[in-house]
Amino acid sequence: NWSGSLIVASLTGAFGSSFLYGYNLSVVNAPAVYIKKFYNETWERRYGFSVDESTLTLLWSITVSIFAIGGLVGAIIVTPIVKFFGRKCTLLLNNVFAVTAALLMSLSLLAGSFEMLILGRVIMGVDAGISLSALPMYLSEISPKEIRGSLGQVTAIFICIGVFAGQVLGLPEIFGQESWWPYLFGAIIVPSLIQVVILPFLPESPRYLLLEKHDRSRAEKAFQIFLGKDDVSHEVEEVLAESRVQRNTKLVSVLQLLQTRAVRWQVLTVVVTMGCYQLCGLNAIWYYTNNIFSEAGINRETIPYVTLSTGAVETVAAVFSGLVIERLGRRPLLIGGFGLMVVFFAVLTVSLTLQHTTYWLPYLSIFCILAIIASFCIGPGGIPFVLTGEFFQQSQRPAAFMIAGTVNWLSNFAVGLLFPFIQSGLQTYCFLVFAAICFAGATYLFFVLPETKNKTFHEISQAFAKRNKVPLEMQEMNHYPGERKSSEEQESNFTSAVDNGETKKGIV
Repeated sequence: NWSGSLIVASLTGAFGSSFLYGYNLSVVNAPAVYIKKFYNETWERRYGFSVDESTLTLLWSITVSIFAIGGLVGAIIVTPIVKFFGRKCTLLLNNVFAVTAALLMSLSLLAGSFEMLILGRVIMGVDAGISLSALPMYLSEISPKEIRGSLGQVTAIFICIGVFAGQVLGLPEIFGQESWWPYLFGAIIVPSLIQVVILPFLPESPRYLLLEKHDRSRAEKAFQIFLGKDDVSHEVEEVLAESRVQRNTKLVSVLQLLQTRAVRWQVLTVVVTMGCYQLCGLNAIWYYTNNIFSEAGINRETIPYVTLSTGAVETVAAVFSGLVIERLGRRPLLIGGFGLMVVFFAVLTVSLTLQHTTYWLPYLSIFCILAIIASFCIGPGGIPFVLTGEFFQQSQRPAAFMIAGTVNWLSNFAVGLLFPFIQSGLQTYCFLVFAAICFAGATYLFFVLPETKNKTFHEISQAFAKRNKVPLEMQEMNHYPGERKSSEEQESNFTSAVDNGETKKGIV
């Protein structure tokens, strides 16, 4: 099932999208001291005096956290963009944001303007917000159901690779120097250009072409290229059967999706998984890493190199998840990942609290950090994106990704805003808060989440029918208030639209 075109599309799409998201999470860490010095020198040159410590801290906090604000904007605007331009074209157009941001940030030192760096972070956040919705949507629609989970994990794998790349390029021997840090941001252009060169030669999502553009000939060609075979009649009929059951190919709004009783538990499950994805405490782990390594007796000059182990573990765990997800399923990996994080957060709390009593406890803390990172990447790190693509029908998917993206970025911003206060008040016991969140998420998923491995979108929808307390017939039709038509009229409209290759407005 892994055709060459499918592999190239997933790798190229992820390299120019989720890779950049991971890269921009870690790229600001290494040059932080030099960037703050640049802020101070710029302030002194403008106003004749050095910036005070509180203002400098505020400027740096804005630089780091405003990435999440841009991501929220991207998540909000992605729905109309993917509707009008399609999945592949959205990924291509999104590179305009990435290149613009790279130029602003890399030239900020030369221009003597820290505002350019902050603005670049905002624009880069918009790029990330769009890509983390458009990429999983594209991958879920081009892959056969037998490998949909593995292909979906490419998003998480490249996030981890991006984080690791940011750590490596930030080493003192490469770009982690005072005069070289702008090159860290200029490197963003490379993945964007590679995507712009390769992606145009690959097809658009065949499901988008068939169900939203009603272009059967292009959809069949896209299926042939992605599946690597000439006879794709079965795949085309499967998509058409989904549409006949769904009785609706008009894209719905977020408000309509939230009002639809037939997908109520799907929406709630996406909100829970995406919320736990950001609130589970991984950002807190990155905050503590240097201190824990220092307590273990590791020389401060050596810590940047030891920190690479966290990025390496993250990448290996994500790849492992991609290899086993179609055998073990989404449910055990997701629940198991949160469960293991609960255990290791509890052990980490004990080891940090008692680390001065026994010489080997700091090393236990290091092990717990690596174990928490691995547990996160095995399940919670990528499966929420896969589930968002699997839970919803074609007409609902853009609105669903908008909801998921909004929860993702709001939670990201909340962690950045509230964690310093949590850490200040609870000290090492702050990890118990994250353990409680992971436990709550695992418990909810244990009772609610069905297994979606190797199931069609229609079968997944049926699995939620009883919990949504909607008759199976109503669940299959997925009606929306004020948008009902007779079965015969809908089927007639749909068949006419596909056969003529025309785009019909309204419900078909």
